[in-house]
Amino acid sequence: MTRYVMIADLRRCVGCQTCTAACKEANATPPGVQWRRVLDIEVGEYPNVNRIFVPTGCQHCADPPCMHVCPTTATGQRPDGIVTIDYELCIGCAYCAVACPYEARFKVDTADFAFGDEPSTVERAQFDERKIGVATKCTFCSDRIDAGCAAGKTPGRDPEATPVCVNSCISGALVFGDIEDPDSAVARLLAENKSFRMHEEAGTSPGFYYLWDRGTL
Repeated sequence: MTRYVMIADLRRCVGCQTCTAACKEANATPPGVQWRRVLDIEVGEYPNVNRIFVPTGCQHCADPPCMHVCPTTATGQRPDGIVTIDYELCIGCAYCAVACPYEARFKVDTADFAFGDEPSTVERAQFDERKIGVATKCTFCSDRIDAGCAAGKTPGRDPEATPVCVNSCISGALVFGDIEDPDSAVARLLAENKSFRMHEEAGTSPGFYYLWDRGTL
């Protein structure tokens, strides 16, 4: 049994947006589309005010509402917990975007590029016409996970099998792995620290955890 999850340590995130840039480079997402975002939030009351940076994106829920409302079964879920989109089945109705509590779904109807009418070298290499007019979102870099596992690598430990946002994080705030493996970094971090998940009250059981304080062992 495997369940891939991601952890963001809010004590370590510096809001550099490197994960956002790495995701855009790896997936060549169009302007305005950010599968990995970092929210910049002000907390406290003057004069005791602080800033907190919160990475977010698709939460790869155990019970994803986006999947339940999809009329064509384009949204699915792998045995390892990763929520997927079949671009061949998606009709672009955007029901999933409305159902998602995390605003993690995007849809573009035209092929737009960062620097004008022509794609950059990276955009040309990554361009996929099937992503026009359909829902898209973070995939946890499932292609990297699959290729890495096929090569005998371990997701979350070996960079070749780990999402690019995690690899790029300069402060080590993002961690990825199999929560069902007690020896994995994610399992150890969750056991040793206090954590929460976004909109847990919605019953979606997100696969994205946030650390905010040390636990009491």
